[in-house]
Amino acid sequence: MTTIMKKAFSVLHSSLIILIMISAGLLQTSCVTRRENVLKPYDGPSAPGINAATLKGKVMTGYQGWFNCPGDGAGLNWTHWGGRKTFGPNRASIELWPDVSEYDDDELYTTAFVHADGTPAKVFSAHNRKTVLRHFKWMADYGIDGAFVQRFAVGLHNDAMRYHKDKVLSSAREGANRYGRTYTVMYDLTGMPDEDIIQVFDDWKMLCKEMHITEDPAFQHHNGKPLVAIWGVGFNELIKPRASTKVCRELIEAFKADGCSIMLGVPTGWRAQDLDASDDPELHEMLLLADVLSPWSIGRVRTLPGVEVHAKKYWAQDIVWSREHGIDYMPVVFPGFSWYNLKRGTSPMDVIPRLDGKFMWAQIVANKMAGADMLYIAMFDEVNEGTSIFKCTNNPPSNDRIKFLTLNGLPSDFYLRLAGQAGRLLRDEIPVTVKVPLNIDKP
Repeated sequence: MTTIMKKAFSVLHSSLIILIMISAGLLQTSCVTRRENVLKPYDGPSAPGINAATLKGKVMTGYQGWFNCPGDGAGLNWTHWGGRKTFGPNRASIELWPDVSEYDDDELYTTAFVHADGTPAKVFSAHNRKTVLRHFKWMADYGIDGAFVQRFAVGLHNDAMRYHKDKVLSSAREGANRYGRTYTVMYDLTGMPDEDIIQVFDDWKMLCKEMHITEDPAFQHHNGKPLVAIWGVGFNELIKPRASTKVCRELIEAFKADGCSIMLGVPTGWRAQDLDASDDPELHEMLLLADVLSPWSIGRVRTLPGVEVHAKKYWAQDIVWSREHGIDYMPVVFPGFSWYNLKRGTSPMDVIPRLDGKFMWAQIVANKMAGADMLYIAMFDEVNEGTSIFKCTNNPPSNDRIKFLTLNGLPSDFYLRLAGQAGRLLRDEIPVTVKVPLNIDKP
């Protein structure tokens, strides 16, 4: 047998083996098997922009980045759009439909939903680097300073879910650098067993080792140190299973010993240990380790009169307490809330109405009047609970069984513009006004 024939036979033999493995299910042909290395130091361009040294004067937003579609390379199917395998006229877990009119064709994924004109409705995937960069460009376009990139700890043990989180973080890092924004990691402890919580610190050390994340010029710092946010500390049974004070303290101490500033996402009732807060007598001692406290207000305030009550009972007094103890305070504001589809119709739709921006603006003004010098807007992209501020459409696909909210005729970028106005108010660039400082006249 000649050398050429031997090589040809070898190639044919290898090809047959691969075909047999594929047919036997031993080799995946999806993009998941060809994963790019996203855990590496950033070496792309970094535009001058927001000062990453402090949270003071900043309006930050939460970036979930948890949306997947079949064919996006993650192998996670319809994640957070519907069920893992289903997203269509009988199953959806979103309340608002994203406005995808600006997205390119290679960012869009066709769904089983159909628009009134018969065209298929499409959505995006956060696994697509191009889409995450687009979202960070929007933050820059509208004056949002940066993002807390959500990193749900409970999914870090799953290989496919972890790869998706890594890729979203890598894309967010690039977006922040390219468009002069800041970013940091927010570890969400929801659903994490106590015995596994300390492993969050192992993940952080991996990011530092592989990505050199704290050396990134766009990485958010505070009090002279890289900032890490930990959400889900100090809650009572409203967060199940709740994280114990002891293990949360151990995690916080590990980060502090590593030279980090810490922002803690805590319950609304943390100070008096009422409402949604743990009654653990050691709670305040643990919270005193924080550099920044950020109480969760989603669902705790629900109406315009309720904003005033909440501001007096919680925000104003929280700010006084925090300053007396040398801790910064970052209140959370949100545009509205709904989870009709997420709860499969068992909850009322539009349970906390947006009121054409009045509800969100009232919270912003109340916090400014209470003395807040930083704000966290929740969320940038969470259409699941109707809290998203990014571009959503007034013309979602029509369906008899699944209902979608709209922006009530307002422009799709209205809440992005309102978020930008929040930053201007916070920095005293515009006067305090109870009236929404945008034209809300609708066609």
